[in-house]
Amino acid sequence: MGQKCNPIGFRTGITEGWKSRWYAPKSAFGAFLVEDERIRTFIDTHLNRGVPFKDDPAKVAPPAAGVSKVEIERTRDEVKVILHTARPGLIIGTKGAEVEKLKGRLEDMIERRVNVSIIEIRNPDLDSRLIGTSIGEQLKKRASFRRVMKQKCEAAMAAGARGVKIICSGRLGGAELARTEKQMLGSIPLQTLQAEVDFAVTHCVTTVGVLGIKVWIYHGMYGETPLPADTSQQRFRRRARR
Repeated sequence: MGQKCNPIGFRTGITEGWKSRWYAPKSAFGAFLVEDERIRTFIDTHLNRGVPFKDDPAKVAPPAAGVSKVEIERTRDEVKVILHTARPGLIIGTKGAEVEKLKGRLEDMIERRVNVSIIEIRNPDLDSRLIGTSIGEQLKKRASFRRVMKQKCEAAMAAGARGVKIICSGRLGGAELARTEKQMLGSIPLQTLQAEVDFAVTHCVTTVGVLGIKVWIYHGMYGETPLPADTSQQRFRRRARR
């Protein structure tokens, strides 16, 4: 009673698809699972966090590519890596040079043939992981956490979300004691499997400690027409007055 569960894991296999789509015999299943985790860690470390590549002679850290989700499909001959990103130009590079380098680095790491596909995220304000990463970057610059959380909630509602909830935990504002702050607009039906809820957990490493950021975004029921973007911001202002 009173237990919490991950909204993505709660819906996976029912209303949400799997992020790794392949089949393997029992003898190879463990090795493939470790490979998937290595690929996701490699992409998050170098493309999202900006850690320089080891084979880069200049040791130049690439800018954050905003990769939100990594999907992996396997065939008999190759591994297909699908990257959902808000900045596809940074990954593709000039005439596809950067994506070819990324493909070569992944092939050297797992010693298999790799095919990299890029899918652009049209609206970053409706992606929970990108919102959490953006909040973390602003908290590193010592921005006011309450103002940042409120701005992100309002931006998500204006982009067409039906509900958004953000929770930040840790030594907020450099306080001696860690605490939890929550900002919420709209509704988040967590127990309804037909409700399309996007969830992500991100971490922000600051000089005073690590801050945890959780983001829930409710897009509406599966199959429903999404709400149009409200640039006037009148809709969530009316809800705030209520």
